[in-house]
Order: sequence, then structure tokens, then C-alpha cells
Amino acid sequence: RLTTDAVEAADVVITMGCGDACPIFPGKRHLDWQLDDPAGQSADRVRPIRDEIDRRVRALLAELLPTAGP
Repeated sequence: RLTTDAVEAADVVITMGCGDACPIFPGKRHLDWQLDDPAGQSADRVRPIRDEIDRRVRALLAELLPTAGP
């Protein structure tokens, strides 16, 4: 959940498709990941969305923590 307390403790704020509807917190890095909405989709349609989120999280972690292993 995107709460003020959570954002204040974060270095990076990631939203998924809310664009201008999400609040912007000055001084924080914001990423809005445009992804298909998994609501009401079959497991076969949700898996690629899940896999894309996993790929993006791993890439972000590699960027933020370059010495961390897989």
C-alpha cells in the first residue's frame, strides 16, 4: 500500500499503471511500471505479468545493489 510513511522510508517508489493519479513525493525516485492488469485473468495470462515484475525487480536490485548476487 502506498502510504506516506512507506514512501518516506523508501528510496524508490514503484507504482503500476496509475500514472498521474498517484501522488508524487519530492526527493524520491518514482517509477511507474505500465503492466497489463491481472484482475480477472487466467493463470496462463497472469504468469507473464508476474514474470515481468520479477524481471524488473531483479534489474532494479542489480542497479541499486550492484555487488549483490542473484
